[in-house]
Amino acid sequence: MSSASLPMTIRRRLDYPKDANLCEYCTAKCCHYFALNIDEPVNRRDFDFIRWYLLHEHATVFVEDDTWYLLVHTTCKHLQDDHRCGIYETRPSICRTYTTAECEFEDDWVYDKYFETPEQIDEYADALFGRQFPDPDTKKQDSLRSRRPTSLPIA
Repeated sequence: MSSASLPMTIRRRLDYPKDANLCEYCTAKCCHYFALNIDEPVNRRDFDFIRWYLLHEHATVFVEDDTWYLLVHTTCKHLQDDHRCGIYETRPSICRTYTTAECEFEDDWVYDKYFETPEQIDEYADALFGRQFPDPDTKKQDSLRSRRPTSLPIA
């Protein structure tokens, strides 16, 4: 039987003893990105900044519990091939305080909103504020609206 036809094994925290260090069974998912909370966009200018973020490789934006985040998919330069930290004794405090209590071990996270491309954030902003840029492929005669009426002559 080929590996492609084998059923995928889903790991669950419940499959491990309560006192197990889940890091020993993980590929260091938490060391392959960082997320920073950002201000919730409230106008076109704010959405344009988010669009700028998304124009960069490895950047996405997500919303979770009404909080907006910039997510950068990048690997820590001290992560070793065995998925362990190369500077464990002197690692930053954010790494020291991070626990597996709510980590992505099970890999089943779903975000309220998730944007991967500048086009997606533009479409979302357009839905909130109306179109920012005219569609270059739409001609005036194809518009659903009739043309603006001419003014009445002033006598």
